[in-house]
Amino acid sequence: MTTPDIAARRALASCAALLVGALTLTACGGSANAKGDDKGGKGSAAAAGAEIAISAKDGSTGASINTTGVKVSDGRLTEVTMTVAGTGHAVPGAISADGGSWKPKEQLERGTKYEISATAKGADGRATSARSAFTTISKANSFIGTYTPDNGTTVGVGMPVSLTFDKAISHKKAVQSHITVTSSGGQQVVGHWFGAQRLDFRPQEYWKAGSKVTMKIDLDGVKGANGIQGVQKKTVTFSIGRSQVSTVDVDTQTMTVARDGRTIRTVPISAGSPQFTTYNGQMVISEKYQQIRMDSRTVDLANAYDIPDVPHAMRLTQSGTFIHGNYWYNKGNPPFGHEGTSHGCVGLQDVRGAQGDTPAKWFYDNSMIGDVVIVKNSPDKKVAPDNGLNGWNLPWSEWVAGSAD
Repeated sequence: MTTPDIAARRALASCAALLVGALTLTACGGSANAKGDDKGGKGSAAAAGAEIAISAKDGSTGASINTTGVKVSDGRLTEVTMTVAGTGHAVPGAISADGGSWKPKEQLERGTKYEISATAKGADGRATSARSAFTTISKANSFIGTYTPDNGTTVGVGMPVSLTFDKAISHKKAVQSHITVTSSGGQQVVGHWFGAQRLDFRPQEYWKAGSKVTMKIDLDGVKGANGIQGVQKKTVTFSIGRSQVSTVDVDTQTMTVARDGRTIRTVPISAGSPQFTTYNGQMVISEKYQQIRMDSRTVDLANAYDIPDVPHAMRLTQSGTFIHGNYWYNKGNPPFGHEGTSHGCVGLQDVRGAQGDTPAKWFYDNSMIGDVVIVKNSPDKKVAPDNGLNGWNLPWSEWVAGSAD
């Protein structure tokens, strides 16, 4: 059966810190006899006095949401206060151990006005101060990319790196050149654009089991299109687990599960019926749900089904193809392994409540995000490479041709 996308990709703002490009530092020193004039982010430092530099210039807009900070030369910072303008809400931060710099503990918000006040003592003992009021870059003038997989996760060998940008990218080469993906297994990794807002990375073959993959995002100030620039600077590392590739043969209504190249189990299945066939091709598990509701009305199948507790469900396509447990299988039908009866999903024998020792529970427990499920011998077409995380269905030459590098 089919179902709509159940969970949107995580916004980067909720699962990873966002960083933006640093602006040019502006000297803001004070004099030996006063705490500075506090205008334009500058004081009137004597030659031997401390010089305070606030990275966001007084009165500026489009300031960094994460790299904004304070530095001092020829002295030590003694106090730095940062607030959200007009609210008095304090922004936590810390002075470095050597007293030479200060930065916020967390990223700033986009499109927000802040005020910084800093004081320092020079090597000559004289006090200096500086202030700056500035506004961070707006959401309208910046873009972010939601990405998968998350930092620190372990995924299957088929998991691509996939970024979806919140605005259309016309400067694709500039954006792609500031995102690098490397593997400890030494595999060449190439990016491919699906339209103007999605960029995926993968090697020619599945990732090597046990390898580590690192993605470096350096979109700090990079122009993505007219009037918008990036606000991300982040390193993401994830691990590749064991290799598991499962092959569903619609002719025989069976699934063969191979772990590290060795068959570990053959499972009877029920693929799509002749009216609702299952896609062919290589599909990657992108989400797992112990139980989930599946409602045919959300995929334009009228009132064909509405099952509130489909057990052991794992998403294979964005359009709604799952491999999942089936407890409602018509007892008048031939047993699993003999006939396709689903609305396009791959069904496994199961019981209600996601409990019990069933083939569906076994497969769910032994699968991870990023594992590959291959469907063959179905009368349907091959799954589109951008329908889910399924870029493996593009030949390598076509994948490389879709790179902007």
